[in-house]
Amino acid sequence: MKYKRTPIGISDFKKLRVGNCYWIDKSLFIKDVVESAEVLLYPRPRRFGKTINLSMLRYFYDCREDNSSLFSDLAISQEAEIMQKQGKYPVIFFTFKDVKGNDFEQCLDAIRLIISQLYLEHIYLLDSDFMHPFEKFIYNQIIEKKSNQAELEHSIKKLGDFLKKYHKENPVILIDEYDMPIHSAYLNGYYEHLITFIRNMLSACLKDNVVLEKAVLTGILRVAKESIFSGLNNLKVNSILSKESSDRFGFTDKEVEKCLKDYDLSDKLQIVKDWYDGYNFYDHEIYNPWSILNFIMEKQIKPYWVNTSGNDLIKLLLQKANSTTKKDLEILVEKGTLSREIQDNIVYGEIENNTNSLWNFLLMSGYLRYDNLVENYFSWSADLKIPNKEVQYLFETQVIKSWFNLANQDIQLDNVLDELTRGDLDSFIKAFTDFCLDSFSYFDVSGNEPERFYHAFVLGMITSLRPRYTIRSNRESGYGRYDIMMIPGDKNQRGFIFEFKKIDQYEKENFETALQNAKNQVVQKNYARELLDQGIQTIVYVVAVFDKKEVKAEWFV
Repeated sequence: MKYKRTPIGISDFKKLRVGNCYWIDKSLFIKDVVESAEVLLYPRPRRFGKTINLSMLRYFYDCREDNSSLFSDLAISQEAEIMQKQGKYPVIFFTFKDVKGNDFEQCLDAIRLIISQLYLEHIYLLDSDFMHPFEKFIYNQIIEKKSNQAELEHSIKKLGDFLKKYHKENPVILIDEYDMPIHSAYLNGYYEHLITFIRNMLSACLKDNVVLEKAVLTGILRVAKESIFSGLNNLKVNSILSKESSDRFGFTDKEVEKCLKDYDLSDKLQIVKDWYDGYNFYDHEIYNPWSILNFIMEKQIKPYWVNTSGNDLIKLLLQKANSTTKKDLEILVEKGTLSREIQDNIVYGEIENNTNSLWNFLLMSGYLRYDNLVENYFSWSADLKIPNKEVQYLFETQVIKSWFNLANQDIQLDNVLDELTRGDLDSFIKAFTDFCLDSFSYFDVSGNEPERFYHAFVLGMITSLRPRYTIRSNRESGYGRYDIMMIPGDKNQRGFIFEFKKIDQYEKENFETALQNAKNQVVQKNYARELLDQGIQTIVYVVAVFDKKEVKAEWFV
C-alpha cells in the first residue's frame, strides 16, 4: 500500500482529512459530546489528541461552510440523529496553548491578541443592523487590542450573544488548553491574579448562559472547582478516571495493532507496547499517540513524548520534594507501586506541600498510571506506578538528577565518570568523595537512611552512561541484593558493583571497619553472579561508607 502521511504537527481536522493524512477514527467523540451535559471538560495529558478532537467538533458544528464531506466515511456518519446537528451552529473556537507571560500584564496581552483574532474571524457581524453603535465601538476596541480587563473577561459571552442574534442559533464554545495560562502563572508568580481573571471569563460565558448550545473545554488538569469553576453547576468533568469517552483520547490496543499493520511494522508491537503503552483511562489500556505517530514516521524507538516541552513544572516540583517523597519516587523508579488516595482535581497552591496533590498532578499529567481503582465517595484510592519505558527514561535521566541540582555540574560529573569507565579508579574515588563533601549539606544526608540519599545520587549520576551500560538497582544476585550494578554492553569491558553502607554507631564501627564489612558482604553474598552469568570477566567493586556528609570509598577487583 502507499503509506499515508503521518500527521505530526497537524492539529487542524480539515487539513488532516483533505491532506490524506493517517488518522485513527475518533469521530464517535462527537456523539459523546452531543448526548452529554451542556458544559464538558476533558482533562488529558499533553499531546494525547485534545486539539484535534476539538477541531473535529468545530468542523462538525460550524454553520458558516459546508463541511459534511469531512465526515462522510467516518463512524459518526452512521449516527443519523447526531448528523442532523452537523453544520447547524455558530462556533467560537480558540486555544490558550501558547498563552504565557513573565507577569500578569504579559499574559493578558497574549489573551487580548487571541480574542482580537477571534473577533476578526467574525467581523461580518459589524455589517449587521442589530448591533448598537456603542457595541460596534467595543467590538472594534477588542479587535484593536485596546480592551480593558473587564471587557476582556466578558468578551466571549458578548461574542456569543452577537452570534446568536445573527445566526438565530445558540453558539457552541470550544476552548482548547484552558489551563495553560494558569500553569504559566503558577511558575511565574501571578497565579492569584490570573485565576481570578479566568474564573470571571469562564463564569461569564458558561454559567447560566441561556444562549449556549454546548461548551467543551480541554486541558491537562482539572483546576479545583472551588478555584475556577465556582458555581458552574452545568459542568461535567470526564477525566482519565471517567467511563465516558475513555477511549476517545490516545490509541487503544486494537488501534495500535491496525496502525502498525498499515505501515508493515506489526513485528514491532511488543517493543512499542513496552515503550508507549501503559496508560489506564478507566477501563481502556491506552498508548501515547504522539509517540506512536513519531515511531511510525521515524521507525525508531526513542523517548518522543518526554522530550517535548512541558516538563518545567514537573522538574520544579521534584526538586522541592521532601525526603519522604524522594523515597516514594525511588520506589517508583525501581518499578514499584504506591497506594495513594487520588482525586481528579488539582489545587495548584497545594502541589508543593501536599504529597497527595503531587501524586494527582503526576497522574493526570501522564507521568503515572493507576490500577485497582476504588471509589470512596468524593475521591478514589488506587495503586500508582510508572506506565512505560518512555516515562521510566524521564525519571531515570532527569528526575533523580534534578534532586541534586546536577544540571549545572555536568562537566565536573562527566570527568568523574570518565575516570571510572577508563579504569583510573584511584582518581575516581578521590573525585567522588571530594564531590560529595563539596556538594551535599548536612541536611541532605541526615535521618535514618542516608544510604538512600547516596544510592539515589549515584544512580542519577551514572544514568548518563546509557546505552554503553545497563544500569540496575536493588536487584537480587547470588545470595543478596546489590545496590547498583553497571553491566557493559561490550563484554570485554569492566562491570561495576556499588555497595553503600552507613557507619553503625551501635556496633562501634569506624570507617576502616565499616569498609571491611562492606567488602566482606559483596564477596560473601556473591553479588558478582549476575555479571559472571553474562560473560563479564573483569568486575570492579566500589564500596562507600558514610557518616553524615563525610564519605570514605575504596575499590577492589
